[in-house]
This record gives sequence, structure tokens and C-alpha cells, in this order.
Amino acid sequence: MAPSLTFNRALVEKYDRPGPRYTSYPTAPQFHQAFALDDYRSAAQASNQASAPKPLSLYIHIPFCQSLCYYCACNKIITQKTHRAAEYLEYLKREIALQAALFDRTRTLQQLHLGGGTPTYLSREQLAELMDCLHQAFNLDDSDAHEFSIEVDPRSISTGQIEHLRQLGFNRLSFGVQDFDPQVQAAVNRVQSEEQIYALVAAARQAQFKSVSVDLIYGLPLQTVASFDVTLSKIIALRPDRIAAYSYAHLPELVRAQRLILREDMPPPERKLELLELTISRLTAAGYVYIGMDHFALPDDELALARANGTLQRNFQGYSTFAECDLIGLGVSAIGKVGDTYSQSVKELSQYYARLDQGLLPVHRGYRLNADDVLRREVISALMCHGRIDFAGIEAHHGIRFTEYFAEALARLREHVADQLVEIRDDALLLLPQGQLMLRSVAMAFDAYLGEAQKGNFSRTV
Repeated sequence: MAPSLTFNRALVEKYDRPGPRYTSYPTAPQFHQAFALDDYRSAAQASNQASAPKPLSLYIHIPFCQSLCYYCACNKIITQKTHRAAEYLEYLKREIALQAALFDRTRTLQQLHLGGGTPTYLSREQLAELMDCLHQAFNLDDSDAHEFSIEVDPRSISTGQIEHLRQLGFNRLSFGVQDFDPQVQAAVNRVQSEEQIYALVAAARQAQFKSVSVDLIYGLPLQTVASFDVTLSKIIALRPDRIAAYSYAHLPELVRAQRLILREDMPPPERKLELLELTISRLTAAGYVYIGMDHFALPDDELALARANGTLQRNFQGYSTFAECDLIGLGVSAIGKVGDTYSQSVKELSQYYARLDQGLLPVHRGYRLNADDVLRREVISALMCHGRIDFAGIEAHHGIRFTEYFAEALARLREHVADQLVEIRDDALLLLPQGQLMLRSVAMAFDAYLGEAQKGNFSRTV
């Protein structure tokens, strides 16, 4: 069933500590350079030889943006020189060929996600060229049952290009809105009109995209409860299928772009909680279902249905309705997951080009999971996707007694139990309504690597 959600201000403040988002387990700080290209090749080969090879998923990172959004912590390159995208595409095609050679052609590519940066920095012709290259290299699922998604900056695309994306095979769009308030937009250097966004969403509906998602950010400079309430009203009127409402992590010591935000414009910590409470109240009252981890969806959306029937998945792109795939990361800094390994490409464009000039994949670091990692990943995934951990299935799959193996983890949750965030039964651990927002805090109890020194690497959990 979809989770009910209760906002308890005192408990949110108590458990709002730094922690991972668990798009992977182990998390990225555990990746290391001892995991090399040979390890990746062997993982790909083993995945081909599995008794039932998984379908494939692709993530393609397009790092370019035409202007700098001051809040953004993504790996991006700000440039008006559009010829750089043409050069990048040529190298990307080389990497596609190298990656495709590692995976059996019989394996269907069911899932594709273009992220950034700004994927729509690529022109219509370049996107068509990219999709043509993928069709030649991989066995793409050409039915509309696939999940092909792309992130869209409303400032970089026209309504006519929306139809072109649909023709290329994309059936899911994600629009970056963040906030409609003009003062907030100016403070973060992302000025876009609501008319632009309304027109683009209407075009997506006309083109029959299966899902239209909108991203919001709360905690931005100059945001007030009143101003964000106006933004929420406009979003609710727009009625996207999905809404992602992210908490802004202001870390100017780590993210150079954020130093351009005036300190005096930042809202006080208590404002952020007020904005979160407002967001939950408005969206749930409007009929949206809380999926988990900042995500809301309409009741008839695939995400909400998957959450209700227990088939929801989670990967580096967030929540998904698809069965688990082997994920291939393409492009600078991209992360993949093949078998029981993670891999990440080099983060610098010059290094990316240099590796491909040598005929080598740009794998820079990664991680191979051990048996304990696989077990804990399954436990954390069950919690993140389903809000409960059924002990019997875990025990049968891994040959353990859950309460004995995870005695320390369960002991760490005593305070969570006392605060009625979770309930620990003889056969299961259940996340309770007022524990939904503290999901990451509960998952952290099962993380074997989370030492005090590492917690500073993560955003706050609420």
C-alpha cells in the first residue's frame, strides 16, 4: 500500500541529520580506484552469462548548460560554445560502441535516461543522431512499454521540440521548475516564466507523453511560506503526473556556484521545515500520493501503482517502475551498476576524451559488493521502496536469522521505535506514518560503513 504520511515538527527537527540518499548501497564514498577497467569487463561478461540475463538500462550524462544556476551541485560545464556539444557527441558515440561490445545483443534495452547538465542543450539533430547511434549499438525496446526519459530545462526548448522528443521514442519528461517566484528565480539565476512551462506541459500532453514530472526546490534564497504557497498552487493547477520536491542543500564551502548566493537571502532553518510542511499539506490535499524520498505522484500514475502493489524499484535516477536492470553509465562522471558492481567514469572532460582517444572506456573507480553488502542492499532497498522489511524472505534468500544478524542495527533503532517512527515485529520491520519523512535515518541503521567521519559528505536527511 502507498504510505500514509504524518508531519511531526519536533521529530523532523530531531532526526534531520546528514545521511545518504541510498541511490546505491554501499554509497559513493566507498567507491575506489582499485576497481579498474578489467573489473568492469569481467562484471559485464558475468552478467551476460547469468542464467537469466537482466535487461539493460542506460544513463547518459550531458554536462553542458548555457547559464549557471547558483544552487546547482551537479557536474556541469557552463558554455555558450555549442560546438563543444558536437565534439562531446562524437566521443559519446565512441563510448557507446565500446560499451555495446561488452553486452550481448540479445539483451533488451528497456530503460533510458538523459540527465545533466542540460540534455536539451543538444540540438534536435544531435539528439536524433544520438538515438540513431543507440539503435545501432543496442537492442532497444521500440514498443512504448519502455521507459525513456529526459530532463528538460524549459529555457532551452520549444513546444515544437517536445513533439520531436516523442518521435525519438522518449515517453517521460521531467521539467526543472524549482520556483515560480521572480525574486527567487533572480536570486538563483534561473529566470523562466510560468507561461513557458505551462505551454511546454501542454505540448507534452498533446504529444501523449506517458508521464510529465516537475521538479521543485524548497529552502532557496528569498523563499517565504506565502511565496512558495503561490508556486504550489500553480503547480497543482498544472497537474503534472509526478512532483519531486527537493530540499536545497546550501554548501558553499563545497559547491563554488553557491557562493554567488547572498548569505542574507538564505531562509532561516525553521523556514525550511515550514516549507516542507506546507508542501506535504498542499500536495496530499490535492490528491497526490507520497511515494517516498521527496517524490509525489497522482494515484493513477505508474509510480503510485507500483508503490501500492510492491513492485517499486530504486536506482541512481531515483524511483522506477521497472524490474531491476543492469545499468550502463555513459558520459563524463556517469555511474553504472552491472551485476554486483558499481562503476563511475572520470569527472573531467579532458580525461574523458583522453581515455577514449586511447580506445579505453573512461571507468575511473568503482566497487564490487561482498555478500554482506548484497544483503544490506536488499534490506535498505525494501525499506526505501516498500516501507517495510519482511524477515522471512531475507532469511530464506541469505541463510541468516534476521534478528541475530542485524542485532546491532535493530538496537540503533530503539529510539526510533520509542518515537513511533518504526515498529519492529517478530516477522517484519514497518515504517510508521510519522516515520516516512525519516526514512533515510532508519536506513542508516543498516549501513555498515557509516562512521562519524563520513557523515559530513552527505546532505541532511529531511
